Amino acid sequence: MVAACGTNNRLLEKVAEIYNWLDTQIRDNNKLTGQCNACGKCCDFDKFDHHLFVTPPELMYLTANLGAENIKSMLSSRCPYNIDGKCTVYEYRFAACRIFCCDADADFQSELSESALKKLKSLCTEFQIPYHYTDLAVALNTRNSGPKQKTIY
Repeated sequence: MVAACGTNNRLLEKVAEIYNWLDTQIRDNNKLTGQCNACGKCCDFDKFDHHLFVTPPELMYLTANLGAENIKSMLSSRCPYNIDGKCTVYEYRFAACRIFCCDADADFQSELSESALKKLKSLCTEFQIPYHYTDLAVALNTRNSGPKQKTIY
């Protein structure tokens, strides 16, 4: 994880471009993407029986936008940014959060996920960042389990 002051602004712009691209893909394919009813059920990973994985550029983007001091540990199976059933980091949410919808076409979601991961992995190569595809709880808890780091975990 990288503290906001140490993150390359061009990297952050490119992550934002990937997120914008995802949002466009989802909007343009609304028959395949399903309609999220913002119930927050999928944010409780154990109850929904799935995991959320994130990449270093996504974590850097979240940290840069929230501030390193606002990165929360994940103390249960529920995303720490889901408060009272609502995403408190919606604007900065991860690619998987953007893609997943309870009633979406699974094949479409899978293809979109693979495309997004290729783009995020290419950012790691371009910016010489070690690539990790890490469970959200591990990523957040590693980030908060010691001195604040200025380099990727």
